[in-house]
Amino acid sequence: MQKVFKIALFFTLIILFSNELKAQEIEKTFHQNSFSKEEITNLKAKYGNHKTLIADYEKQMLIALSYFPELKDTKIKFRLKNRETPLATRPTVVSMLRSAKKRTYIITISRKSTNYLDAIVFKNLNYNAQIGVLGHELCHISDYLTKGFVKMNRIGLDIVFSKKKIDAFEFNTDMSCINHGLGYQLLDWSINVRENLKRVNWLGAVNLTTDEKSERYMNPSTIKNILSKHALYQENQRMTSNCQENE
Repeated sequence: MQKVFKIALFFTLIILFSNELKAQEIEKTFHQNSFSKEEITNLKAKYGNHKTLIADYEKQMLIALSYFPELKDTKIKFRLKNRETPLATRPTVVSMLRSAKKRTYIITISRKSTNYLDAIVFKNLNYNAQIGVLGHELCHISDYLTKGFVKMNRIGLDIVFSKKKIDAFEFNTDMSCINHGLGYQLLDWSINVRENLKRVNWLGAVNLTTDEKSERYMNPSTIKNILSKHALYQENQRMTSNCQENE
């Protein structure tokens, strides 16, 4: 029964988020040299406005941002801190009083965490996985752009008081990341985290006691299942096959 429910949920989410499908080219794997200096400069000119980037991770950030054209004019600050949680995204306190599109959002990347979680801080992820987790965090901002002050406060309350709502919130955020075209990168992140932590499931930095059955962040098998049925990725596979046949 649980499997039937999950399959039904996959297709429901695809329909619900179909308006988010983007036209960016799907790539299975990004590498350090995937873009030339000139191409990175062009990405920065197009997607780097109103963004405070971290020099060591600028390429990964710009690649991820290129899949979120709706965030081109959004103020986003990336920063490094020593935090237990590997990554976290929120609007600044002051900007919460502004309209959603005029807020400033902060993505905090942990420089150092606990001995156990250090294995999955940003610097210890592979390049493609780094882009995937950045995509997940940018999906939070994309979602926040549709929410006013009251709805943002409701999210805060849900995070504190409702485990089920947090599970759904993060699961849907992963779905949004797939819909934006970073599904393969999200898959790499999902695999990378579980391999590095030697865990079957990942429920977040403060939920490490057991491998619970709830799926807060999509497991690799879930992502693979969705990608195999998702219209955006099927179309990309057809285009790739056609190009190869014409060579």
